[in-house]
Amino acid sequence: MGDVPALDEPLKKSLGPATAKVMAEALDLHTVGDLLHHYPRRYAERGELTTLSDLPLDEHVTVVAQVADARVHTFNGSKGRGQRLEVTITDGSGRLQLVFFGKGVHKPHKDLLPGTRAMFAGKVSLFYRRLQLAHPAYELLRGDGEEEVGTWAGALIPIYPATTKLESWKIAKAVDAVLPSAGDAVDPLPDALREGRGLAELPDALRMIHRPRTKADIADARERLKWDEAFVLQVALARRRHADTQLHAVARRPAPGGILDAFDAKLPFTLTDGQTKVSKEIFDDLATEHPMHRLLQGEVGSGKTMVALRAMLAVVDTGGQAAMLAPTEVLAQQHHRSVTEMMGELAEGGMLGGAERATKVVLLTGSMGAAARRQALLDLVTGEAGLVIGTHALIEDKVQFHDLGLVVVDEQHRFGVEQRDALRGKGKQPPHLLVMTATPIPRTVAMTVFGDLETSVLDQLPAGRSPIASHVVPAADKPHFLARAWERVREEVTNGHQAYVVCPRIGDEEDQKKKAKASPEDEAEKRPPLAVLDIAEKLGAGPLAGLRIAVLHGRMHPDDKDDVMRRFAAGELDVLVATTVIEVGVNVPNATAMVIMDADRFGVSQLHQLRGRVGRGSAPGLCLLVSEMPEASPARQRLNAVATTLDGFELSRIDLEQRREGDVLGQAQSGVRSSLRVLTVIDDEEVIAAAREEATALVLADPDLIAHPGLRTALDALLSEEREEYLEKG
Repeated sequence: MGDVPALDEPLKKSLGPATAKVMAEALDLHTVGDLLHHYPRRYAERGELTTLSDLPLDEHVTVVAQVADARVHTFNGSKGRGQRLEVTITDGSGRLQLVFFGKGVHKPHKDLLPGTRAMFAGKVSLFYRRLQLAHPAYELLRGDGEEEVGTWAGALIPIYPATTKLESWKIAKAVDAVLPSAGDAVDPLPDALREGRGLAELPDALRMIHRPRTKADIADARERLKWDEAFVLQVALARRRHADTQLHAVARRPAPGGILDAFDAKLPFTLTDGQTKVSKEIFDDLATEHPMHRLLQGEVGSGKTMVALRAMLAVVDTGGQAAMLAPTEVLAQQHHRSVTEMMGELAEGGMLGGAERATKVVLLTGSMGAAARRQALLDLVTGEAGLVIGTHALIEDKVQFHDLGLVVVDEQHRFGVEQRDALRGKGKQPPHLLVMTATPIPRTVAMTVFGDLETSVLDQLPAGRSPIASHVVPAADKPHFLARAWERVREEVTNGHQAYVVCPRIGDEEDQKKKAKASPEDEAEKRPPLAVLDIAEKLGAGPLAGLRIAVLHGRMHPDDKDDVMRRFAAGELDVLVATTVIEVGVNVPNATAMVIMDADRFGVSQLHQLRGRVGRGSAPGLCLLVSEMPEASPARQRLNAVATTLDGFELSRIDLEQRREGDVLGQAQSGVRSSLRVLTVIDDEEVIAAAREEATALVLADPDLIAHPGLRTALDALLSEEREEYLEKG
């Protein structure tokens, strides 16, 4: 195989610099191995026509169809430039028009005769209410022995994820050039596992997925390649879990009669069964001599902060300190306020009137004044402060702890790996780690993305929490519904309550600069998202005139943000018009209504999070999702799903099914390209669970993979350095 490129050889050697450059820029494919792992999205069959009836608008598509009709129209009385070729193609399910103009007419006019079959690729557009492809690229399917047709001689035609610059058939030809290298592929699966599960060998699987002879070939290839992806990932996670068990941490067992008992004694309510159960899991972990790594998932409003605070107080009882890392200043200030309120005199350590067993609770954010910051740093290094709540300012080099025992990370998906790791590095020994999220995560995603963390779930709402009614307001179809929405807000305020209005954009000078950079096509395509500053002004002058309205967004000065939040919490404001800065942690029990403008521009889980800001007291909550999207659009179906269920886990499934897997995993991988190509975390739960078991057993027996060099190589290749780093840091 001397002249056959090895899998890590750059593509320019086998495909030439021009093609390799397009592959790198358009598809992020750089080596022969990358290309062999760029699998077909689907397969077209010679005998069966692709459906033209449900083509997506504005997307780049590849279709296999037959020419039904071809006509040249001449206009401006001239030849050459004044010609338009209209070709109608059909696949039995529907018809589609192709158009070619000017000098581009001649070749297709000669090639695309009625009865000709071909593959066509282009962007679907709408012209006079009919779908069309303008100047599509095409490849004839003659089957008459000509050289270029050899590529399509098989019964199944692979359709690859393609781009405007690189059509599916060009990718197929490139794959043909490197497919002989599949024989060099190093097999990551141990022989016993592969044979025990009846899986194909890796070189065969690669050949079958690219050039299948039958549908059974495709199924066998996909089954094998799914196992590769699931197993390699689970081995990486199992090694991480194993390494954690080798680390030494200080066991933190709360002392009876300490601050935790004093706090529990003054609680005005009983913990839910869920909170009690999850607290026990956390306390059991804290009592061990290796670091806890636990993910706490809780529905919006399920009382996660209470569970986390009790864990933090348990650590303070042992003489240690606990730090809570929040993603925004607004949220850090909110947590600090609610924790000190819940603790009362127990938060006044060293102060006059502080309880005997009290500790100090300090806030540390980037915008604090120098004197307050100096005092906070001093309280941390001396151990005077048992609890600290802060933003990424906690991570800076200057911040030193006396004895950091527990790190609580709130809304973990908003933090980079380096940030979490830097905070964990501040303990004399590795501190225990509790990661919290209010975005419910399906079990399979938890096993795939957070596979190195033990998981606890809080799915029970505390007593006294009210139900939230949600409705879609179709502003374009029924403008009077929007007018009624503002009336409802006014009614809530009249009844002594408060309301949020959420917009996707701020609408300040920064936004104007971004808008100026947008291309004219973007502008023509759709109006910019509604903005906080514009909507606040319109509401104040119109439907909500006379009410006390304020705005809140991320580019305000931190003192101004805090002031607005404080006034809203104190009931001095009626309506808060805000961006998603209120999405997590903001707790104003008197706020009962929320209107989300351009709701279709937010994700399902984000809408669920936002909605959780209302109905936090004893009065029922109301959430109105305003959208101008037509009723039949996917965006409206998404909003209907949010309106009809309050179950966050169900919504997270819908969210995951509608977004690409890579988006979900990419977020957790610090933006690294997803290594999952055939494995889908929703549908392949059985494969993921089985791979996790196999991986755990293998790593237990051979943590350094000495007996599995092929697996070690695959780990290095599949998990890029950044992703390995992500898993290393947990």
